[in-house]
Amino acid sequence: MTKIAFIGLGNMGGGMCANLVKAGHTVAAFDLSAEAVAAVAAKGARAATSIADAVKDADVVVSMLPAGKHVLNVYFGPDGVKHHAKRGTLLIDCSTIAVTDAREAHIQADLSGLILVDAPVSGGVAAAEGGTLTFMVGGTGRAFEKAEQVLKGMGKNIFHAGGPGNGQAAKIANNMLLGISMIATCEAFNLAEKLGLDAETFYKISSVSSGQCWSMTSYCPAPGPVPTSPANRDYKPGFAVAMMAKDLHLAADAAYASGAEIRFGEQAEKIYQALCDRGFAGLDFSGVMKDVKGEIPR
Repeated sequence: MTKIAFIGLGNMGGGMCANLVKAGHTVAAFDLSAEAVAAVAAKGARAATSIADAVKDADVVVSMLPAGKHVLNVYFGPDGVKHHAKRGTLLIDCSTIAVTDAREAHIQADLSGLILVDAPVSGGVAAAEGGTLTFMVGGTGRAFEKAEQVLKGMGKNIFHAGGPGNGQAAKIANNMLLGISMIATCEAFNLAEKLGLDAETFYKISSVSSGQCWSMTSYCPAPGPVPTSPANRDYKPGFAVAMMAKDLHLAADAAYASGAEIRFGEQAEKIYQALCDRGFAGLDFSGVMKDVKGEIPR
């Protein structure tokens, strides 16, 4: 099977890396956290000691990193991937970063004799561990075809969104929609409760009516109706407020640069950023329900 270097083994990356091993690939894993590397090594990956060690024999490099500056440094910095990977290596960046950073990465990859796709994900930690992620891929058709074979080991829905940076464009637009719909779902459940409907009753009605949405049926922010949702674990994060705020910042920046109007997106950004500023960055993003209900200090 394919020789893969995996860089970035956080909450999402660890599960994704383990699934590539499970799919039969030979995987060398690297992260600044020795504990994270040890965790995937226990599942069959080789513990790499550096970026150079991870990518030296790799056909493909997969990364899952916090921000654009990290992606550009890991791939093209002084001791980055480009200095150690063989010519023609496929780079699959699964991080969520600015569209401009992704397009810069494509340019730098081309100049370095490497092939890159931006392939951000949707689905959260549970999907990363279960191998059921959705990938939105930006890059040439040829690069997508090569990347798809690897991505199948980590996800079940893989879309070619178009040219360089379009994977990131799809991701930030999707997550802006998610952030807005989650706030609306919280407000609807709170209103229903204030008017005398319990959460189970409102869920049964609305989940098969015109108000139905993913934020309700798969990730319900009201405790009770969806047993697997964070609402039933005191909003322990699957996708934290801080991560939603980051994605909404990216959406706002992209909207400003492109001239797109996003009135509800801007309001959602303010709401999630305010939660971060008040010390609730680590709450699951559906925990905006606690804010809507006045259960946390303002």
